[in-house]
Amino acid sequence: MNISVYRPGELTAADRAAWSALQSRAVEDGSPQLANPFLAPEFALAVGRCRHGARIAVVREEGEPVAFFPYQRSPMGVGRAIGLGVSDAQGLIHRPGFQWDARELLIACGLSVWEFDHLVEGQKPFEVGASGSYGSPVVDVEQGFDSYLAALRKQSPKFTRTTLAKERKLGRDVGEVRYVHDERDPTVLGTLIGWKSAQYRRTGRSDRFARPWISHLVEQLFHTRGASFTGLLSVLYAGGRPVAAHFGLCSGPVLACWFPAYDPAFAKYSPGLVLHLRMAEGAAAAGMAYLDLGRGEKAYKNSLKTRELSVSEGWVTRHHPVALGHRVRRAPVRALRNTVLARPELFERADRLLKRMGRFRAGS
Repeated sequence: MNISVYRPGELTAADRAAWSALQSRAVEDGSPQLANPFLAPEFALAVGRCRHGARIAVVREEGEPVAFFPYQRSPMGVGRAIGLGVSDAQGLIHRPGFQWDARELLIACGLSVWEFDHLVEGQKPFEVGASGSYGSPVVDVEQGFDSYLAALRKQSPKFTRTTLAKERKLGRDVGEVRYVHDERDPTVLGTLIGWKSAQYRRTGRSDRFARPWISHLVEQLFHTRGASFTGLLSVLYAGGRPVAAHFGLCSGPVLACWFPAYDPAFAKYSPGLVLHLRMAEGAAAAGMAYLDLGRGEKAYKNSLKTRELSVSEGWVTRHHPVALGHRVRRAPVRALRNTVLARPELFERADRLLKRMGRFRAGS
């Protein structure tokens, strides 16, 4: 196989079209995980405009592109999945049956190591380096919203009944409840980012939107609209004002959920949960197959989901001192984090501590 490496902006229109074509056929080709919008060329190109070191390896056979590998490269040759930290699907996008040698790919890309945290299924040459696999909850709406809601009533009857009742109460107390599946007003995106930043700080988490490249990335993707990829802002209004919003990415049959948030003044109405039900209804009406809620144990995800996909984290390496140093530095951090996440008693203590820290910072 012949491997060429490009900066995202150097990719030709023909190569971008070939990449999109692989994604559009992913479901019928038996690799539905490759249809995820985080694996789309539009996402890789947007990251490339926001971050140095973004690269795309194109694998060709007999002159034709058969696979695309987006990644981030440091000056020392440390590779990371493109958009690592905000990307919920990672891997090599390829034609059916294509096999590759991970070491050969790393050498061609000038990498000693490639780190991932949301590797999709079906990436066997990379899976050998996985240190663990984790569930990514999914909401199936391919059979229509009514079918999903009926299943939800059986699966989580109290949750469904309570959420729908709160939506009605929101309408009575605040005013008409209105849902916009595809909101194009950029000021509402700014409102969502403000809510999300405040939520990060309030809960003691690192504010992702304090990093300029992430804010820039989201703003770019909001304005990205095409036949195969769209940035989607969905908003729940009550009494004419936004009370909850979500920004995600659509590609083919998948709505990848990304940044949800709500106005804390309306917390008693659970507007975020109401929003997610409306999003499922909107996605079904748009002919989508499922919403990918993303890796992570959350009560609301467990209540909404119909099944789970599997994503992996880890790294593939060459025998190289830089790769060894990277693993020695990163492995303990990952192991500690995953231990806390896997044990409810540890997670609850850590969560309480982070929230106390958040309140302290807010008051300082």
